[in-house]
Amino acid sequence: MKKTGFVIRELLIIGVVAAIIVIPIRMFIFQPFLVNGSSMEPNFHNGDYLLIDEISFRLRAPERGEVIVFKYPENPSQKYIKRIIGLPGETIEVKEGKVRITGPAEDFVLDEDVYLPGIETMGVDTLKLASDEYFVLGDNREHSSDSRYWGSVPKENLIGRVWWRVIPGTLFTAISEKLPIL
Repeated sequence: MKKTGFVIRELLIIGVVAAIIVIPIRMFIFQPFLVNGSSMEPNFHNGDYLLIDEISFRLRAPERGEVIVFKYPENPSQKYIKRIIGLPGETIEVKEGKVRITGPAEDFVLDEDVYLPGIETMGVDTLKLASDEYFVLGDNREHSSDSRYWGSVPKENLIGRVWWRVIPGTLFTAISEKLPIL
């Protein structure tokens, strides 16, 4: 009887220690995310299991080209995955299938052929971003609900950047995709 009590006590201690370690990591550093839909194909697919880095954006500003998870501005209980295209203070113009970015320091057209060969971007004409807003697009431009249709994403809605992909099966992939510009 004493042995059973000892085992139960030890299991409880292990459970408490594990919770003390795992819960803060899950709440403040990493978060799992399951891709639902085709808006990020061909780079991310329905059913991809991702780990989201929640700490990076507390230490630095989000960068163009990063794939992020955020609270959908029109319904914050929903989480979306998209790629950052426009940064705070920039003006985004979508015209003739190209994305032109006008910012305080430079103007350029995105060179998206590297990760989206043969894709044209259609949609919104011009959108000026405030000092705390981001313009995001899905990689599958023809089948993505994104900033072209519902506007910018406030910084407060950002959850984090996609850090690791666990494709169903056996492959683990670190995500370090950045958006090349022309």
